Amino acid sequence: MAANAIDQTRRMLSLVTYLRERPGAHVADVARAFGITEDELISDLDVLPMCGTSFRGGDLLDIDTDGDRIWWHNPDDVAEPLRLAADEATALLVAARAVATLPGLRESDRDALLRATAKLEAAAGEAAGASARLSVTFESEGGVFAEVDRAISERRRLWVRYYSPARDELTEREVDPIRLFAVGHTYMEAWCRLSEARRTFRLDRVAEIRILDEHAAPPELELRDLSAGLVQPSADDPEVVVEVGPGGRWVAEYYPHDRAEELPDGGLRITLRTPDPASLRRLALRLGSDGRIVAPAELADSARTAAAAALAAYEGV
Repeated sequence: MAANAIDQTRRMLSLVTYLRERPGAHVADVARAFGITEDELISDLDVLPMCGTSFRGGDLLDIDTDGDRIWWHNPDDVAEPLRLAADEATALLVAARAVATLPGLRESDRDALLRATAKLEAAAGEAAGASARLSVTFESEGGVFAEVDRAISERRRLWVRYYSPARDELTEREVDPIRLFAVGHTYMEAWCRLSEARRTFRLDRVAEIRILDEHAAPPELELRDLSAGLVQPSADDPEVVVEVGPGGRWVAEYYPHDRAEELPDGGLRITLRTPDPASLRRLALRLGSDGRIVAPAELADSARTAAAAALAAYEGV
């Protein structure tokens, strides 16, 4: 089972020390040392260059790889003792106190965070006083994340009420969580007991969540490679053709597609594949006058019907 978010954070902190002591380490050796796949290691290495000793974007870790070896180009630049400015100390303290209140956080992790917060308060001096006058509350996704993270750690099943935009309905289901990951939004990959298949759930669409007493036992599955994005259409999926105007060219950037042909007005004719063509009705409504579904004909008709119903509802108001 994949590590949860807290375990991944611990691993990445250890990875920094490991790489500092082993310049030019081989990717295969490092992955083996940490008990992860090479793809998981590369994913961690994609995150590390966004970390460093300054919230302002300076002094970041200059780490890269050629696929065989890993190079850290500025270990000495970030090795100096950390000196926090007042605004940085305030941001850290406010964030730490907020995270400590998350439901579902393991008590050992909460205790460790509170101890670290106390040490930071002592070191921050006057800045700590300013942070005490600020507070942060998380949106519902934060609570859902904590519950999923806890369920993964304790290997327990979850009950969720989930909104499906493709069907525009809420469903209730029990799932065995497998891992959390982020691709634009934060997702849970899980084995769904309702459909008896692997499913992906976007956390901000979880309306309600509850940890169950049942032991989670997802089948042994090979984790999906997400390096090419979350949506990876199959050649067997139905083909859909969408035409967009200049204001809808963004569709080609956000939706994997087979081809995008230029149109005389500056728009695009986009051919893509999806296992659920009906889900593109919402795209058509979002585009409005900037786009339309051309094929298949039945999907184009249903999109027009949905648009007409939406307009009628507005006229009624």
